[in-house]
Amino acid sequence: MQTFLFPSFFLRIERRLECLLKGLDCFMNPFIRRVRKLTPAQAIVSYYFLAIAFSVLLLRLPGVHQPGVKITFIDSIFTAVSAVSVTGLSVLNVSETYSTFGIFMLMLVLQLGGIGIMSLGTFIWLVVGKKIGLRERQLIMMDHNQHSLSGVVNLIIEIIKILLLIEAIGALLLTLYFTQFYDTFSEAFIQGLFASVSATTNGGFDITGQSLIMFHNDYFVQIIHMMLIILGAIGFPVLIEVKAFLSNKNKNFRFSLFTKITTVTFGLLLLVGTIVILALEMFNSFRGMSWHEAFFTALFQSVSSRSGGLVTFDITEFSQGTNIFMSALMFIGASPSSVGGGIRTTTFAIAILFLINFARGKNEIQIFNREIQLIDVFRSYAVIILAIFMVFVATIALSISEPTLPITAIVFEITSAFGTCGMSLGITDQLSTFGKFLIMILMFIGRVGLISFLFTIGGRSTKTKYQFPKERVIIG
Repeated sequence: MQTFLFPSFFLRIERRLECLLKGLDCFMNPFIRRVRKLTPAQAIVSYYFLAIAFSVLLLRLPGVHQPGVKITFIDSIFTAVSAVSVTGLSVLNVSETYSTFGIFMLMLVLQLGGIGIMSLGTFIWLVVGKKIGLRERQLIMMDHNQHSLSGVVNLIIEIIKILLLIEAIGALLLTLYFTQFYDTFSEAFIQGLFASVSATTNGGFDITGQSLIMFHNDYFVQIIHMMLIILGAIGFPVLIEVKAFLSNKNKNFRFSLFTKITTVTFGLLLLVGTIVILALEMFNSFRGMSWHEAFFTALFQSVSSRSGGLVTFDITEFSQGTNIFMSALMFIGASPSSVGGGIRTTTFAIAILFLINFARGKNEIQIFNREIQLIDVFRSYAVIILAIFMVFVATIALSISEPTLPITAIVFEITSAFGTCGMSLGITDQLSTFGKFLIMILMFIGRVGLISFLFTIGGRSTKTKYQFPKERVIIG
């Protein structure tokens, strides 16, 4: 009998799914028609708003919370925004708030934010056999800061394959290692899987209740987490090019300028971050530590400050100088087309390269036998100026709404939100409703990207039909 029951069971499931899809189609069609009238940047922002609304529903499903636990609607929105933006700032303790089912829902939202709404949507379209049109390709290009429409669909497929492979390897290694700390394999598996997803997506969430502080002297766990954070933050195009290089299919393969600048900048920031944190805390919070313990603490915080959000040490014990320096690292953030936020590494690199070349009397930037286009320099400084202005205004607003909080902690919280890092000096749960909304806006902008945010405000681009005479202006 069972051989006949199974086909009928799956047939009923298929019919229900068809009904559900038809209902979603009826619900989404008016929304999609309106979105099609928007610019690509405005459409991306709209889709991320939709993703946040969907995530709020997921995180308020029956059985998501622990028995007897009730959280306010504003806290659910805050958690959803933090997860979609893969930030990790939280006004609640995840391990004490969410059930096992809720933890899996949170992982799903982290995947949505890490992979990207357009990437995940494109993958679903490909699975169901839908043709990827010009409009969808434009949205993918905008979501991943690409300059060309060609190859964007293949880019999405490669991103999802690489990201899932990294998460699977990380989950396997951590699960096997965690079996010595937890009573059952299932508990070790949940801990390992969540840790891998959170680290790879640079989500910053944890279900241990105290981040990775319990593994302060466990260098294996730290190295695995650092590798996962770096692979998620260095940029998907870099990983795709490294994969192509290792495959040796093309003997004339050459790394792109983007990959070279990104890798060098990422490595230098990691090295400088480690040295500065080590120097600032050597005679402060690191006093009494062995050299390797101090080194790994500084190294992990340098890696995690870029957008990871996890800690192996109580950062409230750091000096104000270290916290301000880490705020600068979070402000810079991760690389473009990655899971991280901030002004991005290439923006920072181009700005520094321009200053160096300008000081030498050059009007162009030449590096790695290539010349960077002037429009990229304009974009870099536009992003930096807007980001500084936004952080400045947010700092003033939050210092007024939260007058009892230290200014260093406020700046740290703001740059952590904008850089989608997730580190905090312990003030997130003390924020007022206004403060929470302000942090949510910063997390959202950090995930969407300042370029998309600028284009959203600016609307459709128009070409100038005429030019005025040029005239020099006294500068400096």
